[in-house]
Amino acid sequence: MIYVETLIRAPIDRVWRHTRDPDRHSRWDLRFTRIDPYGPDGRFRYATRLLPGLTIVGVGETAGERRRPDGSATSVLRFVCDHQLSLIRSGSGFWRYQPTPDGVRFWTGYDYLPGWGRIGQLADWFFRPVFGWATAWSFDRLRLWLERGVPPERSRDQAIVEATVRLVVAVAGVTTATAGGHPAGLLITAMMLVAPPLPTTPAARRCRPRSYRRRGLR
Repeated sequence: MIYVETLIRAPIDRVWRHTRDPDRHSRWDLRFTRIDPYGPDGRFRYATRLLPGLTIVGVGETAGERRRPDGSATSVLRFVCDHQLSLIRSGSGFWRYQPTPDGVRFWTGYDYLPGWGRIGQLADWFFRPVFGWATAWSFDRLRLWLERGVPPERSRDQAIVEATVRLVVAVAGVTTATAGGHPAGLLITAMMLVAPPLPTTPAARRCRPRSYRRRGLR
């Protein structure tokens, strides 16, 4: 399974609303372009645009929700997609919300069955870490929205600008080192690759995996 956890310094009701409301959810979650309610009983339709004119659509449902007297909550989801280009055929997972003195521990665990037969099983060795990275990056994007008031659209644009600057400086450093024989160019490139992102730029590295035990859903 894929596990991602973060700490959000915001009231648990705000975290709940921004993750359970389809319009808010689709704004911060990199994995989805659009999420719409679909029928009764907590069903929804999700869409991911891969390219202009190419969108993968799947269907999910809330399989159960539980809120406890201590303020903690759990939401269990199932999803399925029959689009031929979708690597994910079906899966399930959970979201867990745990109030703490420092904020809300918000974490997820989910798993899925890949499509594409044997090719899909091989491709999943690459795509599963990508899905995990996208989940962690999105969680930090949500955190910035709730803690600092940075809209997801602005944090996305800032991440693109920062990545572009890093790439340009890194390429310039390598070019300087190889063409001019200046070792400092390689040092500059290394610094660009390991330097932490700006505080208001989403970063997957700020979220961490956690161990998950089945009894945590009870």
